[in-house]
Amino acid sequence: MNDKKLTTAGGHPVAENQHTLTAGDKGPVLIQDFHLMEKLAHFNREKIPERIVHAKGSGAYGTFTVTQDISKYTRANVFSKVGKKTDVFLRFSTVAGEKGSADTERDPRGFAVKFYTDEGVWDVVGNNTPVFFERDPLKFPDFIHSQKRDPQTGYKNSFRMWDYWQSAPQALHQMTILFSDRGIPDGYRFMHGFGSHTFGFWNKDGERFWVKFHFKSAQGIKCLTGEDAARIAGEDPDYAGRDLFEAIERKEFPKWNVKIQIMPEKDAETRSYNPFDLTKVWPHKEYPLMDVGVMELNRNPENYFAEVEQAAFSPSNLPPGICASPDKMLQARMFAYPDAQRYRIGTNYQALPVNRSKNEVNNYQRDGALRFDGNSGPKDNYQPNGFDGPVPDASLKEPPLKISGDADRYNSHQGNDDYSQAGALYNLMSEEQKDRLAATIAGTMGSIPRELAMKNIEHFKKCDKDYGNRIEKNLM
Repeated sequence: MNDKKLTTAGGHPVAENQHTLTAGDKGPVLIQDFHLMEKLAHFNREKIPERIVHAKGSGAYGTFTVTQDISKYTRANVFSKVGKKTDVFLRFSTVAGEKGSADTERDPRGFAVKFYTDEGVWDVVGNNTPVFFERDPLKFPDFIHSQKRDPQTGYKNSFRMWDYWQSAPQALHQMTILFSDRGIPDGYRFMHGFGSHTFGFWNKDGERFWVKFHFKSAQGIKCLTGEDAARIAGEDPDYAGRDLFEAIERKEFPKWNVKIQIMPEKDAETRSYNPFDLTKVWPHKEYPLMDVGVMELNRNPENYFAEVEQAAFSPSNLPPGICASPDKMLQARMFAYPDAQRYRIGTNYQALPVNRSKNEVNNYQRDGALRFDGNSGPKDNYQPNGFDGPVPDASLKEPPLKISGDADRYNSHQGNDDYSQAGALYNLMSEEQKDRLAATIAGTMGSIPRELAMKNIEHFKKCDKDYGNRIEKNLM
């Protein structure tokens, strides 16, 4: 016998949950049926606004374990000693699709890791690619709009995408990855993750280093062909999320080897490329990968909405020893991400269990919608004060960053090589891989005007003449 009694949100016992209160058997509904009113009102508000990007996602909990000592580069507690374990939550996602879209679309995959460190939450909000389509945040809304639905018809069309890209050669590196054989991962377990941006480390001596984060799948890389992806989208649009959840339930815990690239601070001034350009990679010959640790996912969420949908990440969550870089896209995301979460979930989103720091939070933030944690009780909310409130710790001050130059709107295209890294990636491919890449790109151009296609193909020819010629041949 079930002893659990149904109640309203206010805790009032519910006598009837199948039949509405009406005036007579056939009569109208009475507004005094407060249980009906509450049930419908809550139903109308069950969905929070979906993310503009990364709307469809899956997540799981796990641990990060340090395997190598990197304390000479950073004082961050998460790396303080070999063997140290830190709890994590990882959310995977597609980027451009809406919440109901298929997991197997040709699209980058979000790879966002929340580390619950002893000195606050640390979020590495990246993708399964080491680069991105844009390097200037002023272009980000335009790029995303070009990938979304036509405002008149409500459906996506290739013209908008290629019309944008004809003037955006900075996207060629990421496009080469997206349309390649690695453009559609076979689920989330069989893909790498990257912090993508350049971040900073600083150690106890106040030395700064630039750093790139890499998460290498211990399961190896597996990808889908376009044909298989289309078939699976029709049969099981939740394919990737289902695969992750069921693997963890079977105790086949996926792992990623965590690695870094380290660049001394002064090296950034002498590179032939901009180390803070999100469309560029650092050559591994110059800055080889260094092992740091292992990340394992070993626990599924209990409730998708509470733990995956309400999971909120921001690259501004940086504990002492880890800092931002001059990367323009990173700088903008440090504002845009928490601002999006305040709109989407509410100003107190960081107090939700999945987002909350494991260590004690002491601040002067009070009030706001859905303040459900006691609102700091009788504690007052200003500083400096005479009541022994929390105070800053000057020993955690980040070393100063030297900045030079005039404040201006600089053209990042001038003197910037948008072609050679994309061409180098193309030339790492086999002849068969090059053929499939060219055919995939040409396939998306089939419905656009020939003149627009040729303008884009000229960009590919600048990456490598053969690259553009193969695409052109597929269009003939």
